[in-house]
Amino acid sequence: MSELNLKSLGKVGVLFGGRSAEREVSLMSGKGVLQALLSKGIDAHGFDTAERSVAELAAEKFDRVFIALHGRYGEDGSLQGVLEQLNIPYTGSGVMASAIAMDKIFTKRIWQTYGLSTPAYAVLTGQTELRRVPDELGLPLIIKPPHEGSTIGITKVVGYSDMQEAYALAAQFDEVVLAEEFVEGRELTVAILGKGEQAYALPITEIVAPDGNYDYQNKYFTDDTKYICPAVLDQDLTDTIRKMAVDAYRALDCEGWARVDVLLRKSDNKPFLIEINTSPGMTGHSLVPMAAKAVGISYEDLCVEILKMASLKIKSQAKK
Repeated sequence: MSELNLKSLGKVGVLFGGRSAEREVSLMSGKGVLQALLSKGIDAHGFDTAERSVAELAAEKFDRVFIALHGRYGEDGSLQGVLEQLNIPYTGSGVMASAIAMDKIFTKRIWQTYGLSTPAYAVLTGQTELRRVPDELGLPLIIKPPHEGSTIGITKVVGYSDMQEAYALAAQFDEVVLAEEFVEGRELTVAILGKGEQAYALPITEIVAPDGNYDYQNKYFTDDTKYICPAVLDQDLTDTIRKMAVDAYRALDCEGWARVDVLLRKSDNKPFLIEINTSPGMTGHSLVPMAAKAVGISYEDLCVEILKMASLKIKSQAKK
């Protein structure tokens, strides 16, 4: 798309910040996206949804927006619904797909109906299950809040005595807590671009964190984590994982872009779907730009490609 044609994208809002636990990461993502779009000559403007109101968003009269928000109020369908009401095209998935993908429990249920592999799990609604669940899922296991990202509130439980503290941490973020079978193996992620039958996977990235601990600090603020892109896998396994990721994306009716996280079990090389992020990070440590770079797409061009796919997902029946 030439610089002249990029002008046709109109006035663009980059929505970032927000009120979720991932605000700090979103500020970094938003800054990167805004600078990238400006470097391409796009009339882009930053907009922090925590500091400015919906009325101000409407008053800006953006022709389209790039959602660089992560977590609640930005990635969970609530903002997408506001943008549909305001008739402002936006990047990424629609209201329903965003809401479902943000809920790891409902996401797993849908993947299971499609026959897609995901670790066994249990839903904890109180402390009464804390003794029973390790017996069902085995130890170690993972305890996490089902509506958070960026590894927030996650604990690897290695013994019965750890359950209480792990549950208490996750319960700070959610009313219900997800307990999940622990899969020992390689940590992979697959970036997806496009919509429907045109959706496709970028190269697989392997994440090698210090001591296997890909936590919030190692994800965003250190250089100790190693990333291998494309991941070193045989071609058949590569094809299987990429297809699985695209199928997972389509099963939730996602569009625009997303990132699917996968664990490859050490014992038998079986892949398991862990979660899907419909508004992935765009920081200097983020994985979607890394995968795009592996196929010759620069950070700036990736931002433009995602922006070009901005759309309204609910077809208006009102007469114009």
